[in-house]
Amino acid sequence: MNKYFNVMAFPAGPICNLDCDYCYYLNKTELYPEENNFQMTEEILEKYIKQYIESQPGPMVNFGWQGGEPTLRGLDFFKKAVKLQKKHAPEGWKIENSIQTNAVLIDDQWAKFLKKNNFLVGVSLDGPAELHNKYRKDKNGETTHQKVMAGLEKLKKYKVEYNILAVVNEANAKKPEEVYQFFKRIEADFMQFIPIVEQDNEGDIISRSVDSKEYGKFLIGVFNQWLNDLGDIYVQIFEEALSAWAGFGANLCVFSKECGKASVMEYNGDLYSCDHYVESEHRLGNVNEIDILEMMDSKQQQKFGRAKREQLNPKCLECRYLFFCHGGCPKNRIINTGDEYKLNYLCEGYKLFFDYIEPFMRKLAQMVQQRKSPILMRKEMQKLYREKWDVCRNDSCPCGSGKKYKKCCL
Repeated sequence: MNKYFNVMAFPAGPICNLDCDYCYYLNKTELYPEENNFQMTEEILEKYIKQYIESQPGPMVNFGWQGGEPTLRGLDFFKKAVKLQKKHAPEGWKIENSIQTNAVLIDDQWAKFLKKNNFLVGVSLDGPAELHNKYRKDKNGETTHQKVMAGLEKLKKYKVEYNILAVVNEANAKKPEEVYQFFKRIEADFMQFIPIVEQDNEGDIISRSVDSKEYGKFLIGVFNQWLNDLGDIYVQIFEEALSAWAGFGANLCVFSKECGKASVMEYNGDLYSCDHYVESEHRLGNVNEIDILEMMDSKQQQKFGRAKREQLNPKCLECRYLFFCHGGCPKNRIINTGDEYKLNYLCEGYKLFFDYIEPFMRKLAQMVQQRKSPILMRKEMQKLYREKWDVCRNDSCPCGSGKKYKKCCL
């Protein structure tokens, strides 16, 4: 049985209070042309919570709330959700919640609730104002950085646990040091960097998409900065890489061998195979008609999951990093190489990044197994960095910041 899976719930459907240029989800309203409400009912909410808890092996169950913008469903809805979780959770089980938000609506009341109920809050933020505002605007075309930062300050005021999700595009990809240091200044200790890859109706790459090589260079730039903060700041893709190099495999669906473990439930109870495949052909059913576990264990979902492993481009099969990458996310397999299956658009950038971090990851994996302290790990990584670049304290830092090494990545 396919019991180890996650469901992200979209309580306000694809509706959002922002109008980010690269958002791939706003147009999902087209799946429901006669709908104008897009609000999950309490009846659907309870069915979802009950079925999802029953589908999990326990004793820990994590609920993920996303969108669109989930806070549009209102604070009372989430208060009800917490009550229903307590109602349906078996004795001794622990319920955790995470919510991905643009933070614009986060005020004192929201922050108090999130803290009281131990929500992990993911804040969508693309860097400092000039980078964030380029593509993240509201419905009136106004910039949003100031509003997001105001919401973030509320989270910090009430000591709500939060992390940062940044979409890497053609603009901020060129400034990895600036982006990372900004997040560090706002006290973010967990960061995700998600590449944006968009195609137009003719299949051409839209200009705001990140270039594959630029994405690799961006990750390298962030990695060089992060080496000084190892153990204090966590970057998702670096954690995934370390897990893979240590022999445990990646946990993130992008780098897993198969798909199908991360589904999406829309506002009306419809369950879809993945948030990047919220399309009619990937609809698994509805919680009013079929149990979540039955849908996730269906032949349709199993076939969807296997396709990632079975439909690899020949270049992937020959690649030394297949153990980690596994061909990347299927949605980005768009490069025609003349073979039966297409290659991931980000392949070149991934290889650039993997080549760079490999000696670091091999050493880190060894030190993790030896249970070395973060301080010793940092010192060893800095030593490797110096050896790699043959750099002295007063030389220009190889990371490209323009600063001296002693003032930068030392």
